[in-house]
Amino acid sequence: MKFQGKAHKYGRDVDTDVIIPARYLNTSDPKELGKHALEDLDAEFVNKVSPGDILVAEENFGCGSSREHAPIAIKVAGISCVIAKSFARIFYRNSINMGLPILECPEAVDGINAGDEIKVNINSGEITNLSTGKVFKAMPFPDFIQAIIEKGGLINYLKSKVKTRVC
Repeated sequence: MKFQGKAHKYGRDVDTDVIIPARYLNTSDPKELGKHALEDLDAEFVNKVSPGDILVAEENFGCGSSREHAPIAIKVAGISCVIAKSFARIFYRNSINMGLPILECPEAVDGINAGDEIKVNINSGEITNLSTGKVFKAMPFPDFIQAIIEKGGLINYLKSKVKTRVC
């Protein structure tokens, strides 16, 4: 899978309460969640994002509570993948389960500025800053995780594996 888009860059310790504020957790409608992604950190975030854009962050992205709403909100807002120096463990797993590709690559984070045009190859882990020409290498996901992401998340992946029986 390959993605290309503009970088939106944020700092360290961006927690799930900032990714999707608790006041919106009374809905599970992905479209509604996407409208409020990162609004407490950047009120104009959803207006700046174009489908396919890439979120770039420092350390410990997604810390805080274990809500699946956070990767859903980011994904539905238009973000194709997230690159960070590190992720909170539960956010990392929730992102995979929701089909949001995430890559840990400190060198890429240091070499990307807000507004840079970025190309990401999830299969190889290659991250290219098209604005500067610099290429970075993240650890690619194992095949089974790539398959989950390609299907749009764990539920869709499992549905594709289950064969229905007609009685």
